Amino acid sequence: MDTAAALIRAYLDAFNRGDRPAMLSLLAEDVAHDVNQGGREVGRDAFAGFMARMDRCYREHLADIVVMADATGTRAAAEFTVHGEYIATDAGLPEARGQRYALPAGAFYAIRDGRIARVTMHYNLADWIAQVAADA
Repeated sequence: MDTAAALIRAYLDAFNRGDRPAMLSLLAEDVAHDVNQGGREVGRDAFAGFMARMDRCYREHLADIVVMADATGTRAAAEFTVHGEYIATDAGLPEARGQRYALPAGAFYAIRDGRIARVTMHYNLADWIAQVAADA
């Protein structure tokens, strides 16, 4: 359990540092990424592409991080607050004008052979849209 929690903490710490290579190194080559209110993308390369889009459109930092892991070390979850700035318009979403937001979020992870094999993200998209629309 401690190993799984440490893996997730290292992943989230790398996110906060903006260290995408470190994040990617913690993922299985065939990682499944369940995008919030979207589809599933498979593979480390697809995840890298997703992160490149996120970095282009958003500047984010995670706070209030709590990590939980099961006794087998094969599943974990994290809850956190995303503090962000919307810096470039993302396809199909409201226009970006530097709006700031704070959003509760969670992620669920499957772990295999010491790497993250699945990342499932969840946050309230309607809440995010309301925050960036109110800050217009």
